[in-house]
Parts: sequence; C-alpha cells; structure tokens
Amino acid sequence: MTTTTPLGSIPRSNVQARPSGFFKDISTVAGRALRSIPREPESFIPALIIPAFFFIVNIGALQDLTESFPGSEGFSYRNFQLPTAIIFAVTGISRAPGLVTDIQSGYFDRLLLSPARRMPLLLGLMIADFALVVGLCIPVIVLGLVLGVSFGTGPLGMLLFVLIGALWGLAFTGFPYAIALKTANPGAVASSFILFFPFAFLTSSTVPLENLTGWMRTIAQYNPITYVLEGMRSLLEDDWDFAAIGKALLAIALLGAVSQFLALSALRGRVKRG
Repeated sequence: MTTTTPLGSIPRSNVQARPSGFFKDISTVAGRALRSIPREPESFIPALIIPAFFFIVNIGALQDLTESFPGSEGFSYRNFQLPTAIIFAVTGISRAPGLVTDIQSGYFDRLLLSPARRMPLLLGLMIADFALVVGLCIPVIVLGLVLGVSFGTGPLGMLLFVLIGALWGLAFTGFPYAIALKTANPGAVASSFILFFPFAFLTSSTVPLENLTGWMRTIAQYNPITYVLEGMRSLLEDDWDFAAIGKALLAIALLGAVSQFLALSALRGRVKRG
C-alpha cells in the first residue's frame, strides 16, 4: 500500500547558496572570460593587424626624414615607432562587448541575483583583459625585433616595456566598461575607441616632440599618451631613465583612476537598477 504525502507537507531544504569568496569569484569570472577569447578572434586580430600595418608604413614613409633632422645622430625611428604600435595594439581591447551580450541575454542580471560579490564581476573581466593585452604586445615586439629594434636596457627593460603597455591598456578599459554597463549598447561600446583616436595623434606618436609645431607641441605636453610613449621609448635606449618611466606610470595611474571610477560608478548604477 502506497501513501502520498500532501504537497504542503514536503519538507523544504535549508541549503542556501553561500558566497564562494572574493578571489574565487574573481578567478571564476576571469576564467570564463579567458576561455571565450579564442572563440572570438575578431575581437583581437584587428588589434594586431592595424598596429603592424602602421608600424611598417610609418617606418617606410618617415624613417629617412626623421633620421635626417638636425641633431638626430644615433636616432632610430624603428625604436621610436615601436611604442606607438604597442599603444595602438592594446588600447580599447576589453571584454566590454561580451559584457553587453551578458546584459542583453539576462546572464548578468542572474549573476547579480547570485551570492557573487559585485566587484569581482568587473575585476575578473579586467584580469582577462590584462592577460590579453600582454599577449598582444608579444607579436608586435617580435615584429619590431625582426625589423631591427633593439632594447638597450636588455631583457629586464623589455619586460618593463610590456608591463607599461599592458598597464596602459588595462587603465583604458574602464571607459568601454562604463559605457557597456551604462548603455548595454554594442554600438556605443564599439565607439569608445573614438575617445582614444584623437589623442593618439595629438602627441609624439609619429615624430619627436621637439619637431612638432608650437600649438601641437603644447597639446602633446598635456596628453598622457605622450608620457607613456616617452617612458616606453626610454627603455629602448642604452641607459635607464627612471624619471621618464615614473612619468609614464603616473600618467597611467591618473587615467586609470578616472576610467575605473567611471566603470565602478556604472556598475553601482546597474546594480541599483537591477
């Protein structure tokens, strides 16, 4: 003889989801973001092709001209252009388009309902971004070495060169993330590169600062990219210029403070709306 238990009398489980820990949340989000990168080559292949193209074309068009400037004895335009290629490769690279997809699909809202902490939802993506921009720096540097670029500061200088480039790329990611969290619009996120594009040319990206016209030189002196480029270029020289390196890191820190503040503010706003 079988008996049935009334539906209302079925005991409920007291098991509830519990937070897994701050660093566990970060590693989970970062791992998911890293695994998605190979499945989306269109998100990073242009970041290699475009800088390599401009690097080769600028050398072909301007090397003889810039190396013939008065007082340019010993000046290497190939060394001069490598940091510019790196900056173009790493700026604007982020998982912000994937974040927009998660928001539109409702996956991000489900994460907000889970016990996962809010900060790791953004920090995990940025860790994946940092790994990606480091990976993007390597083939650009290899191309530079093939074309005759040399690091006067040796292997340690090369590592610091990659680190500065990666930190710049990471600092800039706050802008696309802020736009993604605020608008959930893929078109708006794609246009975030426009924030960087004008500043990339209002600086010493193609010719030395002292060879710019007066008004252009004035703008470049207030452009943080100028100091990042100068810091990276100093690592290609024979002697360490710690002042230039310090200015580069300070410029990155200032830009990062602004962009990450905007991203975190946008995250808090979406959490409140959600």
